[in-house]
Amino acid sequence: MKPKMIIGIILIVLGVAALVFQCVTYTTRQKDLDDLGNLHAAVEKQKGVQPIPGILGGLALGGGIILVMRAARKARAAKDECQHPGS
Repeated sequence: MKPKMIIGIILIVLGVAALVFQCVTYTTRQKDLDDLGNLHAAVEKQKGVQPIPGILGGLALGGGIILVMRAARKARAAKDECQHPGS
């Protein structure tokens, strides 16, 4: 495979992943805030992180598609030239 094709495929995969996983949530737990004999208190908080903004995911996806299309077109043109020299 050509380098442009590989980079295009990587961009497509990253772009799709960025669009699918726009917000990753996780839970943090703070234990034993107040310890009163047999009573134990804990706090759980959900937080969200946006690893890659959606616009960047869309741009990566679009750029990857363009790179793959251009690499495929160039490969097809080179193949046609080899099959029909001088035409």
